[in-house]
Amino acid sequence: MKVTVVGGGIAGLTCALSLHAAGFEPRVTEAARKVEAVGVGINLLPHAVRELSELGLDGELASVALPPHRLSYRDRTGEAVWEEPLGRSAGYHWPQYSVHRGRLQLLLLAAVRERLGPDSVRTGLLFQRFEQTSDGVRAHFLDRSSGLPVIDDADVLVGADGIDSAVRAQLYPHESPPKGNGVHMWRGVAHHPHVLDGRSIVVAGGTPGAKFVAYPIEDPATAAGDALMNWVLEVRHGPTAPPPDGPGRRVTAAEARAGLASWKLPWIDLTALAERSSAIFEYPMLDRDPLPRWSFGRVTLLGDAAHPMFPMGMNGGSQSIMDTRVLAWCLARENDPVAALGRYDRIRRPAVDAIVLANRNLGPEEIIARAEEHGGALPAGQAEQIATHYKRLSQATVAQVNTHSSWTVPRRGAAG
Repeated sequence: MKVTVVGGGIAGLTCALSLHAAGFEPRVTEAARKVEAVGVGINLLPHAVRELSELGLDGELASVALPPHRLSYRDRTGEAVWEEPLGRSAGYHWPQYSVHRGRLQLLLLAAVRERLGPDSVRTGLLFQRFEQTSDGVRAHFLDRSSGLPVIDDADVLVGADGIDSAVRAQLYPHESPPKGNGVHMWRGVAHHPHVLDGRSIVVAGGTPGAKFVAYPIEDPATAAGDALMNWVLEVRHGPTAPPPDGPGRRVTAAEARAGLASWKLPWIDLTALAERSSAIFEYPMLDRDPLPRWSFGRVTLLGDAAHPMFPMGMNGGSQSIMDTRVLAWCLARENDPVAALGRYDRIRRPAVDAIVLANRNLGPEEIIARAEEHGGALPAGQAEQIATHYKRLSQATVAQVNTHSSWTVPRRGAAG
């Protein structure tokens, strides 16, 4: 079975690896002319690390990522209001990882090219449209270098092309633009000394638009050395206003210092953080309404193309990885690709839609919002109840992750 995957990001590349592991023939197309190590930090939760480990990537992940041991919610003065262990420290059989998004993408790209061949990822191809028949899908692309059309025929087409997915736009031509909540994120990375124990993810503040996040995304060279630190400052420009100069605009160090000036966090030098950041970019916090279906015949969606979500609970990238594994599992268990995509839709969509809606209601970060209202740490048990409810909703409690059946399938022949 031949599968065309539109989008060469984390979701698209992991999809190719999952499909290949199940014995299929995936091909990835990417609109960018070159896949580069750009971006900031991302967290992979244990349920996603389990899936990447089952794809044989555990050693590579450990070489580029840092396993945080603790999540620490703090108020605006830096005082702890709730803390919990992460990864193996919490009892999972797999770690949680904090990693530079670009490094993770290049790791996945190298694995795809090694396992599927050097031509398995084609760049500079801008998706235009698709049409499908009873026995296949034809995708049309524009070669950005030559300006010529490119046609790709496959048995299945997967849209993994992000929040502004062109595949989704063909399936839902009248859909509204992504929805914002008025919050904009200033995101940067900088070399900075240890924060707390050097293995903590810190979320300080309260409600969206009044939060600061920091966590290391690499191990420092020495115990007292600097580590590459990912940081996010949430700001508001008004309930509907876009960021000045559009999404992805560059924030100056002076502007960042001014934005951070009202924060008094004794365990981090915010001025140095702003000045040491090579680049700081602003992005609106966006999601989309859940869809009634992802799969139409031989075409389906996954990752941010299917379910973009607000970044509460560090779950977006991890859920994208889960999509890819379930998709490959379903295709391996059904003789009919249309039935397989329908099965994938029924398994994944309701579960992820619930997370999208929960993240609109703050997800686990309800803890610091309630603590701000309360004027301090929540009563015993209330914070834990919020955190546990979110884990259950995302099927990511220790018991759920450690004991569920594997999505790995016996490798099939190349023909489907």
